[in-house]
Amino acid sequence: MTGVIPAHVNDAPPPVYADSLDIPVLFRDGPARRPYPQWRTAPHAPWDTAAAFPAGDGWYAPTTTWREIIKAATEVGRDVTPNLQQVPQLARGELVARVSPLYAYLGLHDVTPKHPLPHSVGRRLTLNAVYEYGTERTAKNALGYRLGMTMAEWACRSLMGLGQTWHLEDGGPHPALADTFKDPTRRLPDLWGLHEAENAYWLIEAKGGNVGKTTLRDGWKQLSEGSKILHAYAHRRILVGAAVQPQGDLFLTIDHDQHPGQPPLDTGGICPTATIPGSPEDHLGASDDALMGTARTQMLVYLALRSAPPSQLRTIALAADRTTRRRRREGITTPLEGDDATRALRADARGAASNLGDEQSLREGARLIGLDDFLTCRIPGTELHLGMSRRLFAACARLHHEDRMIAERTPGLRAEDQRFAEEPADEEAEEERRRTQRRIFREQQEEARPQLRRLVRQAYDQGADQEWSDLLPDQQEPRLDLDDHPGLLEAATPETYLALRRDDLPYRRR
Repeated sequence: MTGVIPAHVNDAPPPVYADSLDIPVLFRDGPARRPYPQWRTAPHAPWDTAAAFPAGDGWYAPTTTWREIIKAATEVGRDVTPNLQQVPQLARGELVARVSPLYAYLGLHDVTPKHPLPHSVGRRLTLNAVYEYGTERTAKNALGYRLGMTMAEWACRSLMGLGQTWHLEDGGPHPALADTFKDPTRRLPDLWGLHEAENAYWLIEAKGGNVGKTTLRDGWKQLSEGSKILHAYAHRRILVGAAVQPQGDLFLTIDHDQHPGQPPLDTGGICPTATIPGSPEDHLGASDDALMGTARTQMLVYLALRSAPPSQLRTIALAADRTTRRRRREGITTPLEGDDATRALRADARGAASNLGDEQSLREGARLIGLDDFLTCRIPGTELHLGMSRRLFAACARLHHEDRMIAERTPGLRAEDQRFAEEPADEEAEEERRRTQRRIFREQQEEARPQLRRLVRQAYDQGADQEWSDLLPDQQEPRLDLDDHPGLLEAATPETYLALRRDDLPYRRR
């Protein structure tokens, strides 16, 4: 008798994209010695657990894309946008800082694993020759920090299904715990998030570079401090070590443990409630919390778009049906070279373009056949094209306006207020002053949250019916791009867009 094959079983190989790569990942129950050279020689299991924590410890070999990693790099870290209310163009510089170390010092190379897996692509990340032979220690430390944060974000969100991550310096998991998490005497982990499927908090510490046992133990202590605060609530501790060594591949160690306890507190609008499955961006229409969290996360990209010269802006045509770009098994982005629906709609719109006289008619015709237009531009100093939908842009615009009002009531917070300030001799005192300013700003945000949620929701709902000329400061309508660009590797989520050129992939060592 032939049984019915379960729906989750799929014997077809996953799509192999031009920027696909494999990342060895070792799960274990606590910090230990560096697993040298096991990342090359140990048998690796395929990553069969979609958007969830794996069932057991050991080596895995998930496949991802460079686009997915760069998406993580642009979104992880401390929120600097409160300091940029009057100088939004500085957002582009922050995006450069988050991405450029990865491009500067990482490369790709072909590998033949000792225990190959059917779906592996045989490419891994490695250090390039500049890092190995010419880079000074401070530059290596900069890569280590950015690499650690990026890979922690990728592992937790794209691999294991965590919702939006937040930097602990921007506030803890709940206002009721805020004072404890803001205690400057505690050495706390980097990030936190809420895992919807587990209905538990995650505390995350990221380490990157030449990561050894001493470094990991230090990270574990930071997680322990956070665990003391959350001891009454269900939470998981995650220590991500992104290890790169000369002549070696990038591999991750994920040390972890799980603590039972009470369900998470109501988030107060910080992130989606635990009852909603999927990633926050999949539920912007139904959840004010998801909308607020996504708008906050995309503020850096919003400021970069808002401050770009009109000549650098364009809109890119994507399928208006968001369900084609929901969270996938492989991560949160959808590579568009495999999105046949979008390609077909673009072709239809190009075919009708010859009968349409002006840009407005072309845009309206594209909407009628099921296309939406996302605002995008190339970020100067990077290889990236970043963008977002009209609705999300409108939501971010309203949030930016309200944040600006709060910033004006927080003296010394804005970057321009510090332009002529004398640099204090005590660096620790200066950092503490800045933390105090951010804390005051966040407290005022928290007080205004009920009104902010209403205003941001209203802007999001109305944004679909507005023209880009209504939303942009210069009141110009960007050109609609309907073309398929063979050299451009595009990816999108329901409301965001990311692309890079094939020629701009990390240098490939053969």
